[in-house]
Amino acid sequence: MKVIAVVPARGGSKGIPKKNIRQLAGKPMISYTLEEAKKSKYLDRVIVSTDDHEIAEICRGFGAEVMSRPSEFATDSAPTELALIYVLETLKSNEGYEPDAVVTLEPTSPLRTHELIDKCIETFLSTDSDSVISVTETRECLGRIVDGKFDFLIKGQRRRRQDRDPLYKENSAVYVTKTETLLRLGSVLGERPYAVIVREDEAIDINTPLDLVIVDAVMQWKRQGNHSID
Repeated sequence: MKVIAVVPARGGSKGIPKKNIRQLAGKPMISYTLEEAKKSKYLDRVIVSTDDHEIAEICRGFGAEVMSRPSEFATDSAPTELALIYVLETLKSNEGYEPDAVVTLEPTSPLRTHELIDKCIETFLSTDSDSVISVTETRECLGRIVDGKFDFLIKGQRRRRQDRDPLYKENSAVYVTKTETLLRLGSVLGERPYAVIVREDEAIDINTPLDLVIVDAVMQWKRQGNHSID
């Protein structure tokens, strides 16, 4: 089975300018994703999809393939799936290459490990899933605000956090999707998604300047010999 990774890395970012290549613990953020992807036992190719020349040059320096993304697929409103499908169609048109599955690796999850990537691929290969997503456990009490009032999504939850039943949230660290499913549905989620549970420290997704500070601190903490915040 041929499995590729696509790293979607557009140049525009309003919250954090040039977010994907911002320095993080001394290296561009995207480099952590590329380095871990290259360690995977299952990935045949690692392809960066970008519309930005600077991102492209940095990624080539870390040994990744780079495919230019059309500007219409790199807007704030364009879903990531458009970039993934463009990569698949280009590979088929230019090389006759058709992978069986695509692993989507967002650069904004720099703490994700190659072990997690491989675990998600192994789950995909050993089940009847057409997709696998990484999830994180939460025991928070979530709800909506309706007319200024807080309305719990789950009624009657226990007040002590440790006494509540766990829920799980999508964290965007890893998606594995069957190629046929991605092309047919235009979604990385598929119709039979399986889940792999990820530690909270490995699943941090960088979207704000505060997230950068937190991840930088976690990286330094791990370098001191710590491996989990559990």
